[in-house]
Amino acid sequence: MRGIQLSLNQTQRLRLQTALELLETLSSKASLNASVTVADTIPVNYEDGVLKGHGTTELDGEVVATVCGVVERVNKLVYVRALRARYKPEIGDIIVGRVIEVAPKRWRLEINFIQDAVLMLSSMTLPDGIQRRRTAVDELNMRSIFEENDVVCAEVRGFQHDGSLHLQARSQKYGKLERGQLLTIPPYLVKRRKQHFHHLEEYGVDLIIGCNGFIWVGEHVEAKDDMVVDDQVNKSEQHSSKSKSWTSLEEQEQAYTHAETRQNICRIANAVRVLSTLGFNVTLDVIMETVYLSSSSNVEIHEMLGAEFCVLVAESEAERRSSSAKRKG
Repeated sequence: MRGIQLSLNQTQRLRLQTALELLETLSSKASLNASVTVADTIPVNYEDGVLKGHGTTELDGEVVATVCGVVERVNKLVYVRALRARYKPEIGDIIVGRVIEVAPKRWRLEINFIQDAVLMLSSMTLPDGIQRRRTAVDELNMRSIFEENDVVCAEVRGFQHDGSLHLQARSQKYGKLERGQLLTIPPYLVKRRKQHFHHLEEYGVDLIIGCNGFIWVGEHVEAKDDMVVDDQVNKSEQHSSKSKSWTSLEEQEQAYTHAETRQNICRIANAVRVLSTLGFNVTLDVIMETVYLSSSSNVEIHEMLGAEFCVLVAESEAERRSSSAKRKG
């Protein structure tokens, strides 16, 4: 059963196996026909000319697959997209990473890639929001922006000559992530979409699904506009007369996360963990359906990682896809 490691009794094992078999049956015929395993022959038209790409080779005059995956065709190029593979970055990907080193004029981030990513000081918006040249003072104050073990959201800008990634965080929606949980799932469970930032207003939670398999679930933070930041800088002198005790109380209030919000963060994070355990694609719709299922079934947060709830999620997903296939039919 897809290598799922759960402590299942006999009844739960049969229920889970039935649900997974139904999900495999409901898979589209097109994807089944395009699926190949190692040494399978890939049908091609030699008259039009063929370019053999990744995951293919020529054997006895035929194009065969060297990895398990799905056959993709782009004009004359034929290649096999592996079902389970490491993260392969593309320019424009939204990623979540952790700072592992503060170097001169740059930060090095761990992003679940074969090499570390680099975020240059000149490739991000400064805390004051003012667009200007970076000075030696800015370089000395780099640790006040990001330091080791900080979680950061950024965008892939390009590749450097040594193969490492060059990131950028010039928008206010990028930057340091606080008061939440960082989850790690296999990157192949995350599909590239137009939107990877999600604000769940009902729960007061921000959800960032990184293309690199790092997912952030944290308390909602309002994105600051550049004009607002400029106004705050201009008016900072007017508020200098306020007492330090009042400022410290405001900071404590901002740093405090309500118990209900923390519970919502844990529930959504456990929903992601369940989907990763079952090997389902992690999207906003599937995550929210899993959260609603746990709430409607009166499942406690700590019970979501148990075998019974995992079986319920698999059965619910199979039922949803079955009803969707009937409507299309």
